[in-house]
Amino acid sequence: MTKFEITRKSRNIHIIDCIGKSKDFLLISDVHWDNPHCDRALLKNHLDEAVKRDALIVINGDLFCCMQGKADPRRGKSDIRPEHNNNKYIDSIINTAVEWFKPYANNIVLIGYGNHETGVLKNAETDIIERFVEKLNTVANSNVYAGGYGGTLHINLSESETQRSYSFVTHYYHGAGGGGPVTRGVISDQRMLAMSENYDLIWQGHVHELYHHINPVHRYDRLSKNISIRHVHQLRTATYKGEWDEGYIGFHVERGRPPKPLGGYWMTLNIRRDNKNDYNRYVDAEFLTCTRYY
Repeated sequence: MTKFEITRKSRNIHIIDCIGKSKDFLLISDVHWDNPHCDRALLKNHLDEAVKRDALIVINGDLFCCMQGKADPRRGKSDIRPEHNNNKYIDSIINTAVEWFKPYANNIVLIGYGNHETGVLKNAETDIIERFVEKLNTVANSNVYAGGYGGTLHINLSESETQRSYSFVTHYYHGAGGGGPVTRGVISDQRMLAMSENYDLIWQGHVHELYHHINPVHRYDRLSKNISIRHVHQLRTATYKGEWDEGYIGFHVERGRPPKPLGGYWMTLNIRRDNKNDYNRYVDAEFLTCTRYY
């Protein structure tokens, strides 16, 4: 089991220090846990696998759907689960979610905000992520942090407590816009790349697509007068809400939207040696889609 410790540098910058040559992460977003269309069986399977692998779990917004409050203009009677259909709608979601996620609390390190959670803040004047994290930590004696709609996750990996650490830095951002039926969010990726610097991974969700690509970027070092190339990973995690429903009826279908992938990504970080110089080491990232049962 890899030892780790997470600390909060500021409201949306968190640092994870891991002891070990490698570490697995489960990266997911757009779970929409309280929605009747959420595939909880698949979600549970992935979370159980994360516990089995001793993986750390990061959720990049829209853990909740939470649109059925009476003050929410998006509400619809068919999109509420029976156990939440009461006059304590938001409280019942938080309470049932705490019990459901309790077995995974010690693996979850960070939960960010999505547009659904900020919608609750706007329409119901309560912070559902803050309330959920606080109660989960109390009940499970865990150390889950609430992040931001966007933020930084700085991961340090060290082979032992006495050796130096090597970093891998992620900029997470839940996402914006509709994604586009053809581009599927890639234009947004390029915009994020243009306005971000010094990250190893730029990770978005929101549009319920699933892909990973690599952007090699070159950098000129003013001191050494040399040019180096580094890889910036870009990741888009999908959802666990199956809205297409065989193309029958509903908001998703009536707007001509296709079936969407379900799941997220496994990210494995490894300390590697530079072939050119055995003393130089770095953190290498490998990504594998998490879309099936294990």
